[in-house]
Amino acid sequence: MTHRVFDPRDDTDARAVDVLLTDGTTSVLDTTPDQALALGALLPEPTAGSDEPVRWVHYPWRRTLVRVLGPVGFRRLRLDRNRDKLTLDEQRRALDLRVGVVGLSVGHAVAHTLALEGLCGELRLADFDQLELSNLNRVPATVFDLGVNKSVVAARRIAEVDPYLTVRTFPTGIDDAVIDDFLDGLDVVVEECDSVDAKFLVRERARARGIPVIMETSDGGVLDVERYDLDGERPFFHGLLGDLDRAGLARLTAPERAGLAPRILGAESITPRMAASLPHIGTSLSTWPQLAGDVALGGASVAAVVRAFVRGEAPASGRLRVGLDAALAHLEDPLSSGAGSPAAER
Repeated sequence: MTHRVFDPRDDTDARAVDVLLTDGTTSVLDTTPDQALALGALLPEPTAGSDEPVRWVHYPWRRTLVRVLGPVGFRRLRLDRNRDKLTLDEQRRALDLRVGVVGLSVGHAVAHTLALEGLCGELRLADFDQLELSNLNRVPATVFDLGVNKSVVAARRIAEVDPYLTVRTFPTGIDDAVIDDFLDGLDVVVEECDSVDAKFLVRERARARGIPVIMETSDGGVLDVERYDLDGERPFFHGLLGDLDRAGLARLTAPERAGLAPRILGAESITPRMAASLPHIGTSLSTWPQLAGDVALGGASVAAVVRAFVRGEAPASGRLRVGLDAALAHLEDPLSSGAGSPAAER
């Protein structure tokens, strides 16, 4: 169940809106007079969007009809406070970018942040799993979303931010049957899934198509960029697993597969608390521990990489650690350094 944007110039759409307005069960929200005033007050004054017709948007999961500015005015007003961290030209260029996100736990934070910043014109979201109560420690959803596919939960939340952003969901997750459809025409892939098989599948097909892959691991803030668009022979995971490919993966035993994650992350990247937790997974711990703050930081980190693509400043392949817990040990006191003293201010 997705949202629907109605064009008042279309007779079929106009009749559908009339039905919703009079059915007695649909809530109505219309703040377009205030939106129009705010659009007209922007600096510099917009040269487009002010004369386009407003739209009604139906959100069936909320049983609500919302009236918003047309697409050009809506985007200009909604993203105005991005300037000039993202210029108007960069915002326009972002509309050409198509991003796919595989795995919608950390991936939910990634997709939502990309949508908030207006960093792409299309999002594709893939996850086979349904939202469970235990996910609400880190996935920014609510109890009203329990039992709903994770890709659909993320798509709904994004639609409530920007009804004009194109979002495609892949609720069966990523496998050989859908991977080509998922990747076709994408510019960037963000891989945040738990399945080792899916991780290799995404990289195998992305490398063949020359699509860069970004991955953020929420423990220790490990951020990976793999520029398969620049190097079609680059080994997966920066070569940390040697030349292991999907064929080799299929021959590994279960214990050998279990040892891949530490090799990908590197012992130096695993935080002390995660390292202490590992022996207890499956006994006193049901699964990997994750925190909402780390997941939110992952969303911000990946958005920074995509933002660099939009600006024409895309980084090379590599790894960065953005762990705030470790960084807090290196706080600097401006009083001690002299930066906050009256003398320094003069």
